[in-house]
Amino acid sequence: MKRIVSLTAIATLCAAAAFAHAQSTGYVGPSTKAAPSAGYTGPSNVPLMTAKDLLAKGKDDQQVRLQGKLVGHKGGDNYEFADASGRMTVEIDDEHFPQGVKVDQNTTVELVGEFDKELVGESTLDVDQLKVVTR
Repeated sequence: MKRIVSLTAIATLCAAAAFAHAQSTGYVGPSTKAAPSAGYTGPSNVPLMTAKDLLAKGKDDQQVRLQGKLVGHKGGDNYEFADASGRMTVEIDDEHFPQGVKVDQNTTVELVGEFDKELVGESTLDVDQLKVVTR
């Protein structure tokens, strides 16, 4: 009986912590669905590209940086990214949003990730790092 009570208490605490974390960070801009860390933020040798150039000339598994805005949430981990050249879909796991920072459609961000070039269908950027440039 003590074991069941202990396991129930642990499960409740874990669920509460996960809910609190999900509510305190992440994208807060426009969404077609309900919205779902810190790391190195110094200089990078990863090339800065535009969405248009990446979609036209990017190679599968290429590491790239983009600067622009997340203008919409498409559901799950998929967001619509836009810069002056165009728009594309980016995939961002919740843990890549800076903790305690709200990101919306007016926030300029820098994304670093791996390009997933598709021969058929939509190519995307799988984001490894999101850094807020300006609010």
